[in-house]
Amino acid sequence: MEPAQANLEVFSATLLELARQNPDLLVVTSDSRGSAKLAPFAKAVPGQIVEVGIAEQNLVGVAAGLAAAGKTVFAVSPACFLTARALEQIKNDLCYSDRPVKVVGISAGVSYGALGTTHHSLHDYAVLRAIHNVTIVAPADGFESREAVRAAAQLPAPVYLRFGKKRMPHLPRVDAGFALGKASLIRQGRDLSFLACGETVAPAFEAAELLAKEGVECRVLSLHTLKPLDYEAVRRAATETGGVITAEEHSVSGGLGEACAALLLQEGIHTRFKIMGFPDDHTVTGSQDEIFRHYGLDGPGLAATARKLLAKR
Repeated sequence: MEPAQANLEVFSATLLELARQNPDLLVVTSDSRGSAKLAPFAKAVPGQIVEVGIAEQNLVGVAAGLAAAGKTVFAVSPACFLTARALEQIKNDLCYSDRPVKVVGISAGVSYGALGTTHHSLHDYAVLRAIHNVTIVAPADGFESREAVRAAAQLPAPVYLRFGKKRMPHLPRVDAGFALGKASLIRQGRDLSFLACGETVAPAFEAAELLAKEGVECRVLSLHTLKPLDYEAVRRAATETGGVITAEEHSVSGGLGEACAALLLQEGIHTRFKIMGFPDDHTVTGSQDEIFRHYGLDGPGLAATARKLLAKR
């Protein structure tokens, strides 16, 4: 599959479309208009962007105030800083105060790969999943990114949107629609299921295509909404196929894999199961592709994990 646009570029283009239709839509950034691809937005609708400088806590506080005044607010900053430095403000000013700000974590996961672990965000799913009243979304490609931004703008509650920098391919879909909290079926299969989110959906699909050449048919689901999770899609994957592999650009602690594992154990559903993500260890540094390959999150790596899992009895 040929890469198309980065999800981040689709986000900024969709946001500009919405802003032209709604003068009450505002973007608040913390010195991030360049890295968030918001320069065209600032040029087209300069009265609808607020720059607070490098001050993530202040960013969320200002966004909460604007939302309290009835504005539709997107608060944009690198995911690694936004969900760490401003966690208290996200919890108290937005989630517990019920302010419907759209918190947008850009260059998420290991998008800033070469800058090292200070710039990686491998904790954000875990900390936000534990906070009440926030929807967590990690789109896989341009289609999901566009639909997620539109849906988030309409949702009267806090949302966390997570975008990477890499150009992503357009994925094929069995289901044409998009809804928050509803998994997207990317590929049908009976032998094994890949449950992935964000930028790991494309390598999961690549792995499924590699395994198909060996006669192994894998289901691929994009669980773009980590919270609320599509429990029924996870149940069906575990009961209708021969095993489940979750894949996420996040620590194995507290993310998609543990959410799926907890659901299946509590439901009494037992299947072959493997969580693919980043181990609780010092993370290597490199490009996103190099880091994915190191941890087996690329297509060949996920295919190799599937072969091992299917060999277990």
